[in-house]
Amino acid sequence: MFESLIGLVAIIALFVIISRQQSRIGLIERELGALRSLVLSGVVPPVVRLSDQEAAEGKAHTSSVAAPAADIAPAAISDPAPAMVQAMEVEIPAGESVPGPWSAPEAAPETPEVVPAAAAQAARQSDVETALGTRWAVWVGGIALALGGLFLIRYTIEAGIFGPGVRLTMAAVLGLVLVAGGEFIRRTGFKVPVQDVAGAYIPAILTAAGAFILFGTVYAAHGVYGFIGPALAFTLLGAIGIATIAAALVHGQALAGIGLVGAMVTPVLIASQAPNPWALFGYLAIVLAATGVIARMRDWQALMAAAFFGTGIWTILYMTDAPGADLSAILFIDAVTLAVLALVWLSGRGSEAESGFDWPSIVPGAFIAFSALGLSVDATFVAAGYALPGALVLVALVATAFFRPRAVPLLHAAGLVTVMIHLGIIPPATIGSDLSQGNLGFDGLPVAAGNALTLRIGIGLGLVFLAAGLWAARRFAASARIRAASWAAWGVIAPLVILLALWPTFGNLDRDFAYAAVAALLVVILAAGGEWIARAEEPPLEGGAAVSFALGGAAVAGLLMLHMAFGSGWTTILLGAAAIMPALATRRRSYPVLGWISVAAVIAVLGRVAFDPTIVGAGFLSTTPVFNWLLPGYGVPALAFGFAAWQLAHTTNGRPRLAMEAAAALFTLLTLAMLVRHAMHGGVINSDAPTLAEQAIYTLIAIGAGGILIAIDRRTPSSVLRYGSMALGVASAAFVVIQHFLVLNPLFTDESTGRIPVFNLLFLAYLLPAVAAGGLALYSRGKRPKWYSAMLALVAALLAFAYATLSVRRLFKGEFIGLWSGLGQLETYTYSALWLVIGVALLTAGVWLKSQVLRIASAGLIAVAVLKVFLFDMSELEGVLRALSFIGLGAVLIGIGLFYQRLLTRAAKEKG
Repeated sequence: MFESLIGLVAIIALFVIISRQQSRIGLIERELGALRSLVLSGVVPPVVRLSDQEAAEGKAHTSSVAAPAADIAPAAISDPAPAMVQAMEVEIPAGESVPGPWSAPEAAPETPEVVPAAAAQAARQSDVETALGTRWAVWVGGIALALGGLFLIRYTIEAGIFGPGVRLTMAAVLGLVLVAGGEFIRRTGFKVPVQDVAGAYIPAILTAAGAFILFGTVYAAHGVYGFIGPALAFTLLGAIGIATIAAALVHGQALAGIGLVGAMVTPVLIASQAPNPWALFGYLAIVLAATGVIARMRDWQALMAAAFFGTGIWTILYMTDAPGADLSAILFIDAVTLAVLALVWLSGRGSEAESGFDWPSIVPGAFIAFSALGLSVDATFVAAGYALPGALVLVALVATAFFRPRAVPLLHAAGLVTVMIHLGIIPPATIGSDLSQGNLGFDGLPVAAGNALTLRIGIGLGLVFLAAGLWAARRFAASARIRAASWAAWGVIAPLVILLALWPTFGNLDRDFAYAAVAALLVVILAAGGEWIARAEEPPLEGGAAVSFALGGAAVAGLLMLHMAFGSGWTTILLGAAAIMPALATRRRSYPVLGWISVAAVIAVLGRVAFDPTIVGAGFLSTTPVFNWLLPGYGVPALAFGFAAWQLAHTTNGRPRLAMEAAAALFTLLTLAMLVRHAMHGGVINSDAPTLAEQAIYTLIAIGAGGILIAIDRRTPSSVLRYGSMALGVASAAFVVIQHFLVLNPLFTDESTGRIPVFNLLFLAYLLPAVAAGGLALYSRGKRPKWYSAMLALVAALLAFAYATLSVRRLFKGEFIGLWSGLGQLETYTYSALWLVIGVALLTAGVWLKSQVLRIASAGLIAVAVLKVFLFDMSELEGVLRALSFIGLGAVLIGIGLFYQRLLTRAAKEKG
């Protein structure tokens, strides 16, 4: 197998050599082709440029140079070209750019389009030749040298030519010779011969092959033959790794990577029956520090990230053996990692005014934060008392990020782990309650008392994030806004999550004034902190992202305070009233976030009423109509949202104002609807489907609210009011069609219409909505689109028709008017007469109001009456009723004809 590998390497090398020679021949041919193209186009290469005198004498003969392609023999050019190319290669110094056949002259005349295509193809082929002849050849050669050294050792073992000591000595000598050869070539002035092939730097390849052989030799001396002990082998391998990394200062980053891999793999290669964590982490600290110094000198970010990654992996692997893990060793390597990051790698890198971040810092931040998470949540570590050191590690991450502004990934890692830790201490169960015994807990069980150390750690971390977040946000508010926003965000999120986790774990979920006081204090601190940060902005008091986070955090803390200090009813009321505070604050400050905080209050109240529409719970809601918890629970937020919208209209006047206007309209409707439902169901909110009377009230509320929004919109124009009023009109029309005419129609449900002749269910469900819809249609004319007014007018006509028809039905059938009770002849005739009268009335109203919709509705109704008379009355009625039906129909139709004739005659006279 090893001989096959050697053969494969030889074949690859031979292929590279042949390819390189073919590429060189192809390059010569392409250069000849380029020279031929230049000659044909009349351009003389600068290398063969004539002298000034010869050029002056040859001006008269330039026309003879541009001969057709067929007149020039290729053989005449191919003979002197190689010599010319060789001369050019000798005369051009390394690293200089000299014009030649491969580069266009400064002022080249127009050439055929074939030349750029040929040049591009030549460049692509040149890239392939460069890759095969320089990079691949060098790398394959270096790998072959390394494998050759190992195969030579294997051959001597299999053949028994030398003893183990001699073989290892020979391998070590070979490795040292390669390292020395690489250094010798470097010192003799070796330079990269071709541009952009620094990755094929031959001294670095030789040094890497030598280091590889030395690694294998030391490992064989320990692991195969046992000539040296673990301590010496560990030391030698580490020294080789560090020396390789150091040699990278003159040989490049790739060699440093090889040395780093070898150094990080060394602890795996050297097994020990009694492993010493201090030896491991002491060794890793040396490797990390050395790598940090070299990476800092050369600004090798990938190398630094790889070193942090290897150290972090070893730390996590060591921590997986929790019972035997040494806390001091873990804290030591974490401290060394942060020290290398802050004092070596980030020393002097960037300034506070820069808004970027150092991406290699992501790696140590993630691993150190993960180690802190393990110390804080693992059962074994927590039992051993490691939670406090884990919290100190998080504090160290925050401090490092504060000390080195570009290490902001450490802040994100610490904040994320802090949130994870404290969300994990909340008992993982659903909240249940037993109000009869005054007990509130999880799944009916009392909340656990918790650990006092956890409480103290939470308080400490909350204070650290709060203080550092606000201070750093102010520090970077003018120079690095993204960084300032990051600090402000974690300065808000971490304390709020900690407070939210500690409250159910250690406090009283029903009502806890101590935690409410803490939340109130947090409101004051965050609000003041937001103002403090805003004064440091440039320009001042702009209200950027950092200020928004601080003030938004104050709003969330206020929400928690209300939930902690008050019952459900007062919480809902005060949440709605709280929307006024940020709106009033816009009188003094124009921060964009203030209006959105009012909107957030709307969302909080909506969530609260969605969770419990009864505001205080179904068992505690009074049955007294109107004057119960529903009135302030929905009414106070409606008033507060309306006032906030009015205030925002006079200050910021942006999208939050529109949202508050919509919220005020919504809660006004909810207030009326909930009070009606409460009154009509005896204090029960969550009853079955509403009755027709209740639905009629909802329809009247929607129509009335649409008219109110139109009136308000005329005084203070707003898109929310405009489209909201139209939405209410459409909703009321939908209510009428679906509920009044179909679902809840007493013809289909046989619901009682009441015993009072006039003021009954039909009056409430059909006549009043008809009047309201007609009034809104009339009021909205010229203020809303024509289709909107026409829709409302049609709905009003249909409601009036339904009221009249159902009233006739009630006159004949009494309180219950279900269809299954049948139809009498007199009742049937009455419908025909009634519909004709209504049709005439609609026609009169349409002419008087100049409403085409009403005139069309009258025509439709009369058409229905005509069809009824001819199709239904002719077969169902008998005697005088049949005759009267046709006589009445004829008289009405003739009267309508006369009416239209006079109307047209009058219109013609007015035009004349």
